[in-house]
Amino acid sequence: MNNNNKNKFFGVNDLLWGHKWGFKDSSFKINDDGTVTFTGNRYKGISGEKLPYLIPFVAKVLDTDIKIEPYFKEVEQKHITERNINQSFLDDIKSNFDSNQYSFSDNERILHSHGQNSPDEVFKVLYDKLEKFADLVFYIESEKDVELLIDLAKKHNVCLVPFGGGTNVTNALQLPNKEQRMIVSIDTRRMDKIESIDKENLLVTVQSGITGKELEEQLHEHGYTSGHEPDSIELSTVGGWISTNAAGMKKNRYGNIEDIVQNVTMITPNGTINQIEPLVRSSIGIKTQNLLFGSEGNLGIITKATLRIHKLPECSDYESVVLKDWDTGLKFMYELAHSSSIPASARMLDSLHYQFGSALKPEKNNFSKFMSKIQKLIFNLKDFDPNKFVAAVFKLEGSYSEVKYQRNNIKRLAKKYNGLIGGSKEGKVGYNITMVIAYIREFFVPQGILGETLETAVPWSNINQVKDEANKLLIKLHKKYNLPGKPFFCSRVSKIYHTGICMYNTMGINVRGIKNPEKVFSDIEHSLRQCFIKNGGSISHHHGVGKLRKDFMPETISDGSIQMIKNIKKSQDPNNIFGINNNIVSK
Repeated sequence: MNNNNKNKFFGVNDLLWGHKWGFKDSSFKINDDGTVTFTGNRYKGISGEKLPYLIPFVAKVLDTDIKIEPYFKEVEQKHITERNINQSFLDDIKSNFDSNQYSFSDNERILHSHGQNSPDEVFKVLYDKLEKFADLVFYIESEKDVELLIDLAKKHNVCLVPFGGGTNVTNALQLPNKEQRMIVSIDTRRMDKIESIDKENLLVTVQSGITGKELEEQLHEHGYTSGHEPDSIELSTVGGWISTNAAGMKKNRYGNIEDIVQNVTMITPNGTINQIEPLVRSSIGIKTQNLLFGSEGNLGIITKATLRIHKLPECSDYESVVLKDWDTGLKFMYELAHSSSIPASARMLDSLHYQFGSALKPEKNNFSKFMSKIQKLIFNLKDFDPNKFVAAVFKLEGSYSEVKYQRNNIKRLAKKYNGLIGGSKEGKVGYNITMVIAYIREFFVPQGILGETLETAVPWSNINQVKDEANKLLIKLHKKYNLPGKPFFCSRVSKIYHTGICMYNTMGINVRGIKNPEKVFSDIEHSLRQCFIKNGGSISHHHGVGKLRKDFMPETISDGSIQMIKNIKKSQDPNNIFGINNNIVSK
């Protein structure tokens, strides 16, 4: 068959790091003078800039030193096992598909055998070794490809694993060690087209492998947006959003993924699941498409989706507020969440989280230094403790009058709670740093510093309990494992709801000199997740369950619910062709 690879997407390419997060032109590099530079020009305001404050901040909060020479050195020759080939299946693949649609290369196989979980996946592939690998990587290009591929997998009893942007952080792409069949990773990213835009009914139908960045760029050309902006928007796919039940930064205005998506097409071993139009709303009993949100690759392959779209907002701006302490900030955010004018996005960072973000700012010029002195003066006048204050940042969208009303609402609440208005520029910086922070793991892991962000949904009444108990537990576990230095723990309110919030908790530890550091880190993370649940938090707000959190599912849903989900899996995929075994479907 045809072997022309020109202009065909492959996971291993010159643009993306692959095993690491993000793009090859962007990374944190340590300089001989102890400063850090973030390379490239992709992220305005930080790319190409020297960052003199990052290393001193991390050295202080972790009570450690940062060296130019790495503690962990990346394994040059990555471990990989021999391919487990089902020859009759492979013969049928070769007979029915172009050879540029599949790959046996070691690099492709390794890349498609993990996601972005720090200790269990990325650390192992870079500094140790993965245990289980895909035997073949297949690039689907149409729904006909999917239908035929599933038929062949059923015929020859082969395991299929859907793969989107590879950004999952819950071990959902970690391949089951006990799987004896040939494993084929199904990369969806060649299915990256917008099939139609309905400008009257404000709908777009897209193939599942399109990334958020590609989707938004193409919609913007027509004057529209989906409004869905997860932190992984540059790399994650529409199919991945649905399969993990994702959430976006601007959910206050546009909703989360379950609100945005109006129809899903999934092809399973037992047929195609979707809803026949119309899509406005329907009362048709149990809606099967709702079962696809959070399905995590267990039931089939999502091939396309129809999403709501909106005209690009007339006005888009930022705002920021500094408040005295965490409790005052929570009161502010609670009242904002229950007001008549909520900005598209509202976040609140505790003092340590804000300091972390500030450490990523470029060296100050004379004007910036002058403004810092003014801010310190105002801090003193308002009696703000630099170790207790919180910073809230906002994304405002809508008509000019809407944005004005949102800003006035924020200012009204800031005055009520004796806050300091930080302005649009500070708000914008706060959001821009979000895209860059994901790269920081690859800078600190070689230094022997492991970190992760743990998200959870928490009722308003339990926020402080979850935050305080998790912080205390981390300190306790740090001592238990005799880790060097001090632990790092900071929190932010990422999203606000009528009944609660999404809270991000970032933790970091120094594991130099520690045996099996990835195991220690995983145990600590597991304990913190237990702490969240014990004190009123959820196992996940939007990252999903995968294999990392499936042990907690019996504490989340009833036995009857678990059995119902297993029965659905059995009815749609009786031979476990989609055998990734995420969440509670595993045998």
